Formats: sequence, structure tokens, C-alpha cells
Amino acid sequence: MGGTDLTQLEFDQQHLWHPYTNVAKPGPTFVVKESEGVYLTLEDGTRLIDAMSSWWCMMHGHRHPAITGAIHDQLDRLPHVMFGGLTHDPAIDLGRKMLAITPASLTRIFYCDSGSVSVEVAMKMAVQYQHAMGFAGRSQFATVRSGYHGDTWKAMSVCDPDTGMHHLFQGALSVQHFTPRPPIRLGEDWIEDQALNGIGALRALLEAGAEKIAGFILEPVVQGTGGMYFYHPEYLNQARALCDELGILLIFDEIATGFARTGELFATDFCAVEPDIICLGKGLTGGHISFACTLTNDRVALGIGGGNPGIFMHGPTYMANPLACAAALAALNVLTGQDWRGRVAAISDQLQQELAPARALSKVRDVRVLGAIGVIEMQQPVSADAAHALAPEMGVFLRPFGKNIYTMPPFITTPAQLSKITAGMLRLAQDL
Repeated sequence: MGGTDLTQLEFDQQHLWHPYTNVAKPGPTFVVKESEGVYLTLEDGTRLIDAMSSWWCMMHGHRHPAITGAIHDQLDRLPHVMFGGLTHDPAIDLGRKMLAITPASLTRIFYCDSGSVSVEVAMKMAVQYQHAMGFAGRSQFATVRSGYHGDTWKAMSVCDPDTGMHHLFQGALSVQHFTPRPPIRLGEDWIEDQALNGIGALRALLEAGAEKIAGFILEPVVQGTGGMYFYHPEYLNQARALCDELGILLIFDEIATGFARTGELFATDFCAVEPDIICLGKGLTGGHISFACTLTNDRVALGIGGGNPGIFMHGPTYMANPLACAAALAALNVLTGQDWRGRVAAISDQLQQELAPARALSKVRDVRVLGAIGVIEMQQPVSADAAHALAPEMGVFLRPFGKNIYTMPPFITTPAQLSKITAGMLRLAQDL
């Protein structure tokens, strides 16, 4: 009778399917009863520091009063209304704020439901633009190896087909064009001879597929789920020139890197160019409600408008949901109303110092930090289940993936709380 004789956790493990989980072997799972600030409170009263910002989105901490207050206020006035033929103040006010902080050339905003949908929208924009310009054959995409862009169907097609999480779908997905990931790391000298392994390969790929490729999509500077790899921004500057030369749109997926996570407001700010399309999500609402957006320039937007059928062929039911818009505006005001650069720099400095001892461990391959991102890369894959089992003892929730033990802590994390996170990371690097 619906599992009424089961405990909450038993019901969960027998009936609820969690992300990237084997339902026959669900692994350690904790019932969270409450969250506040950096803490998750479990049903037995144990408090865990959320070192993951709940998959990189809860940048200002859980239940931030300014964000929850904005949602409550909006709920009393207008929880939702369709965006077709109608508009509302939260969408307009958020748009004003977005244009004030995003790259100047990106003047058209399309609100989406989630990060993966933002990528889908960006790819549809690129294809529809090329069609409007008379290049109907340009319907494929180029991207770099080790990239990750989401779990929806088209987004999966530009994730790495061999080493990525979606390789088993390779035969069912659209065939795309892959080039080696940028070879020069962030912080290293840009040496043209070495760079040719990346830029030269990209030129060859784009030239060979120019009649088929609508856009070149990649995560700027930081490859997230593909391995937490940080690369030199000059690659992006030269990619921009190649795309311009060949009539290919440049798309930046900043879902993970946007809103100061890297130490710059956007990873785009590391380079001297701007993309044609940018995807934003995760931290957009401070993690309080699902939301995303895709921004583009007038050239793309007006190009689509001047083609056939003239309208952009996408329109989610919950597009520009007023609750999400209100949450996003509040979250952006929280971010820009503080010394975000100083706060992220302080987190970065502490991560550098406290993760450094991991370099001496035999099982560790590399340690790297950028902004409020700290990574211990191991020689072998690390079990997320094993890390979860240690969470109550450590007082820190960490979820490694692949060979990476990493943290993206909330920006409100105190030095003492951050030390607890780094101690947990070091323990996992030693024990797992």
C-alpha cells in the first residue's frame, strides 16, 4: 500500500531514483531535515558542512534571508504566469541586472528552466541562426575533449563521447566534432609551438567541417565535470578569431563558472573576447530554485528574426517563472553588494595553503586551486560512496567524482569551516 510500513530512508532506497546511482546498490544516503548557511542538518541532528554548495549552486549558503524573502514576497503576488504574450516586473528587473554584469555585447536574454536546457537553447539558437543566414547544412557542433554540458539529449552529444559520463549513448546521439582539450594549463606560459597542438588541431577541425558546423561550444577556462581541468584563456582568444573567420558561432558554457566562482565574475573575463552565446545557471538563484538563462548578441538574435520562420522555436512552460526571477535578482544583489572578489580570493588563498600537503601523498597526482574551487586529483578513481560513509564522522559532506576530490564551498564559508573541509579532503586523499 504505497510503502506506508517503511521508514523514510527505506522508502527512498526502494522507490526513489537518485542521480548517477545504482538502484540495487544505492550506497550511503542521508535524510536532510534542514539547511542553513553552510550546514545540512540530518534527521539524527548531525550537522554536515556542504562543501559542494549542493552541486556548485548554493553560493551564498542555504536559506539566505534575502533570497528566501524575495521568493516569499513574490509568492504572495504572482507565483507564475506564462511568458507568451505576457511579461512581469521580476523578469524585467532581473534582465536589467543581468545586462549590467554580463559581457557587454550580449544584449538578448532567454530565460530557461535549468542549465542543461540553457545549453539546448544555445545549440538551437546556433542552428536556427545559420539556417537564417542561408547555411541550412550547418547543424552540427564542434567542442573539446573532456567537456561536459549536461544530461539532456543534445547537450549529451557535446560531452566527451569516450571518457565522459554519457559514452554508452554514443550510437544514439548526434555525431559531433571533437578536438583535443586545450593543452596549456592556466598559469603556464603560452608558447605558440605547444599551443599548436590545440589551436592547430582546432583550425583543422573547423576548416574541414565548416560547411556542417553551426557552433563551437566549450566551458571557458575551467572544465568542470570532465576533470576539473584549468586551461589558458589565450586558447579562447584564438578560438574566437577562428570562429569569426569561418562563420561559426562561439558558445561559452558558464553554468559552473559563472557568478564569481573562478575569482572573476565570469570565466569570460579571463580572456580578451566575448562569445556569441553564453549559458548561465547554477548560482544564478544562489541555488534556491532551478533557473538558468541563455544570452546572445544582436547579430544572432536579429539574424534569427530576419530568417524563416522569424520566431525562435523554443518556449518552456515555466520560462521566466516569477519566483525564480525574484530569487535570481536577490541572489545577484547579494553577490554584487559585497566584496565578492576579496571573499573568493581569501577562500582561494586558504585552499592553496591547506591543500598543499596533499602533494606529498603517494596516491595524489595533482593539487590545483582556482578561485573558490579546490581540487585534489588522485592517481585512481575515488569512491563517492566511501566518502559519503565518512561524512558524519568528518562533519563534512564531500562527493568526489572520477579521480577528483574537490570542493566548491559557499562564499560565506568561514576560515574555520573551510579548514574543516580541507581536513576532510586530505583524509579522503589518505584513506580512500
